[in-house]
Amino acid sequence: MFYETASNQHGLPHDPFKAIVSPRPIGWIGTRATDGALNLAPYSFFNAISDRPKLVMFSSSGYKDSVRNIEATGEFTASFASRNLSEAVNMTSMAAPHGDSEFEIAGLTPVGGTLVKAPFVGEAFAALECRMTEMFQPKGLDGAASDSYVVIGAVVGIHIRDEAIRDGRFDVTAVKPLARLGYMDYCDGGDVFQMTRPTR
Repeated sequence: MFYETASNQHGLPHDPFKAIVSPRPIGWIGTRATDGALNLAPYSFFNAISDRPKLVMFSSSGYKDSVRNIEATGEFTASFASRNLSEAVNMTSMAAPHGDSEFEIAGLTPVGGTLVKAPFVGEAFAALECRMTEMFQPKGLDGAASDSYVVIGAVVGIHIRDEAIRDGRFDVTAVKPLARLGYMDYCDGGDVFQMTRPTR
């Protein structure tokens, strides 16, 4: 099959776009509002985009509390979303009223950053402390801004729990990173295989 996205007439019960671009890591974004309120929300439009310098990005569909708080403070964290915390990740996706802490709703421990004031999930196997470098609304072919907000942050500090390290490596087979597929489907990174980059 083939369809043009301008009309989006794919004839399927659900739009397959996000299922095709998958799996996507989940950015579990922690922020602190200027009034001190804590916020935690998962974003499946998330990834690392550079390692020199270390940069991550996430995209929010709409101007949500995470974006508002980062715009005001310039700081956020990205906690590692893992299979064992999947129910908590899902709980923090609810549309809670402004000021209600998703940490409290999901029974998670907020830990203040070492270099930033934004909190991260104490139960997470790892967390990134970030300072915003850019925020913008990406444009479509017509030049009009989308309703999404892209946030790029420089990773200034990294927390790793001791049990996540095995043989000197962050062991993804043990921590099982949670990833978003299409629809309401998720997977974890427990099934791992290696390939060596070829040379000529």
